[in-house]
Amino acid sequence: MKKLPIGIQTFAKIRDPEDEHYYVDKTEILKRLVSSGSYFFLSRPRRFGKSLFLDTLKEVFEGNRELFNGLYLENNWDFSKKHPVVKIDFGTAVIKSPDNLREIIQDKLNRIALAESIVFKSYSLSEMFKDLIQSLESKYSEKVVILIDEYDKPILDNITETETARLMRDELCNLYSVIKGSDAHLKFVFITGVSKFSKVNLYSGLNNLQDITLDERFATICGYTEKDLQIFEDHMEGVDREELKLWYNGYNFLGDKVYNPFDILLYLDRKDFKNYWCETGNPTFLIDLIKKNQYNVIGIEQVRITEEQMGSFDVDSIELEVLLFQTGYLTIVKRERIVEEIYYTLKYPNLEVKKNLTAVILYSLSGMGTKINPIRISVYEKLKSSDFDGLKSVFHSFFASILHDWYRKNTLANYEAYYASIFYCYFAALGLDVRAEDVTNHGQVDMTVFFENRVFVFEFKVIELTESGSALSQIKQKRYYEKYLGLDRNGDPITVAGTSHAVSQLRNSIPEREIYLIGVEFSREDRNITNFEWEKV
Repeated sequence: MKKLPIGIQTFAKIRDPEDEHYYVDKTEILKRLVSSGSYFFLSRPRRFGKSLFLDTLKEVFEGNRELFNGLYLENNWDFSKKHPVVKIDFGTAVIKSPDNLREIIQDKLNRIALAESIVFKSYSLSEMFKDLIQSLESKYSEKVVILIDEYDKPILDNITETETARLMRDELCNLYSVIKGSDAHLKFVFITGVSKFSKVNLYSGLNNLQDITLDERFATICGYTEKDLQIFEDHMEGVDREELKLWYNGYNFLGDKVYNPFDILLYLDRKDFKNYWCETGNPTFLIDLIKKNQYNVIGIEQVRITEEQMGSFDVDSIELEVLLFQTGYLTIVKRERIVEEIYYTLKYPNLEVKKNLTAVILYSLSGMGTKINPIRISVYEKLKSSDFDGLKSVFHSFFASILHDWYRKNTLANYEAYYASIFYCYFAALGLDVRAEDVTNHGQVDMTVFFENRVFVFEFKVIELTESGSALSQIKQKRYYEKYLGLDRNGDPITVAGTSHAVSQLRNSIPEREIYLIGVEFSREDRNITNFEWEKV
């Protein structure tokens, strides 16, 4: 068998005939891309194959035909036409200051110039970049190809430090503005990154840059489709395909759904379902933004944003939901036009992402870090045995263990959202099917947990010490549970044309589900659960 290309981002290394690796052929998409324009931008989450695709472009334009033997491009590209390539990668280091950024840019330009025997006429970075482009065109008598990888990393490294991030953006803007002024000398430009910053603020008028992030023609340019997995058939024996989809599939860029390549390669190597992608990077800046914006975590389950929001992300206007999508923690479920406005509905792409992100949020909201893991196990055991008194005791002890000083520093002013988020993260981090609706609309269910053949309907309420009230009675009075009385085997509502008798007959044909109503009340003063009631329907 060939080797799995785990962590390899160099096309030549993957295609080395003496050390051959599996390669999912993306060269047909590459040809289609180059044939449709000259200036492109692509946003994809980290570890999604952007760097490998960029390196493939480099080898194509440099005319290295031998690397494409057996691939689509072998007989569909003129390899006799070779172009000089300037490839700049900002993903190799953490950059924490504008001075550091300028040093790195200067070093990258100097290295290319040294290799090409080019002497710069200026020490200005923008002038050096311009000199490099024009000198390469003159030397090879061919227009130049510009490839920039992780263009936004210097900004994302400082995204929670607004002023520093703004300075990084401005510094990069000076560099990228050279591209527009060098149009006459350029053959092709391809820029990749995780985030899609506003072109107005970052590219200084580079308005001919085509954004293919959500272009159906190039939706599978990175990532593995179900069809792509056929190349790994030698490794697929005994693999539960449905479990594989549940864990790693689900990313949607308005085309076929794709798997995260990094996850697939690590899983095929180890044959163990784990958080491979999530373990490569802790989204601390996302957690900081969630706390800073007092974001209701349950709201992540029901995100809807406009097309305008998708394209207006910038340092001075950070939309958390957009950043969650761009970084791979949310994906598109639906695209729809409502009153001449395009809306995107987002959700978690798969089980790995939902489990990991909610666990990290839970560690942060509790202030206890990974010390919370034994409590998660206890929550699972109590829920599995329908031990609600035990479940109340576990959560009561948990909230009592949180230091009061942490409460004082906590920026989540909405206590109901905070407490509900804790419950939600516990269950979601366990990998359970947790569904949340709009918790700000008291006519909706706060949270529903599906576990084996049971449905747990939760209602949360924060009361003052002198206030009386019952979260359980609210569930019963408004009959929130009725929507769960008729469910199919997947926990989805049964819809049948005809009479209610027909629905009743169909419902009787599936295993009986137990429905539990759970009302949880908290005291702002005591900072803990004051009432925990439950009832079986």
